[in-house]
Amino acid sequence: MKQLGWKIVFYSGLFVVVLIMALNDNSPVLIVGTAVVATLIFFISQFYYPAVLDKRVDRVESFLRTQKNSPGLYINYVFANRLDDEAKTVMEQVMRKYKQAAAQATYKAAYGVYRKDMTAVEEAVPDIRYPDYRAYYETILLSEDGKSAQARQRVESIKKPWMRSALLAEIELKAGSTEAAVKHAREALNSSGGVQHYVLHKEYERILPQAVEV
Repeated sequence: MKQLGWKIVFYSGLFVVVLIMALNDNSPVLIVGTAVVATLIFFISQFYYPAVLDKRVDRVESFLRTQKNSPGLYINYVFANRLDDEAKTVMEQVMRKYKQAAAQATYKAAYGVYRKDMTAVEEAVPDIRYPDYRAYYETILLSEDGKSAQARQRVESIKKPWMRSALLAEIELKAGSTEAAVKHAREALNSSGGVQHYVLHKEYERILPQAVEV
């Protein structure tokens, strides 16, 4: 509702500005350019920044809670807060929205990790199209199977810093090296933003609270 309110205010304001510019005989190019720039700024501030860049957990949470009509985004809020009653329903919505196997695969792998169903993760991995995400879940499988040395080796192929650090934190935690796990968890938080930062922060609140202590 809050997001809808901002949209109404923005488009109403933009309409007034465009109307005034038109009545003052400004050039069509200037009018269109102004509208495009204003819309881009609005999109960045209302969607791109909270989804990708913001490190304020409360603001990202507020953003995610408004995304119920976008199950591909909202599912991050559901998983991060362990909302078991909603997880299955939102996952079904995601599967209906994304029909291709490659589009579904990452969600299936994430849902498998959420449910600790490594068989589901293993089945989804071959269809994951992006190498870093495929390697991410392959590393989780190796770690869960007790193959820590192979897991560490697989991490090296991942380019995204937050992924490498998050996986190393998990590997160290399983090995009982809490101090090293905290170090890597903080690296993961520092190198992530938006939704991914939020998901990691909520996870560390549960399993590694030292990493999020101020």
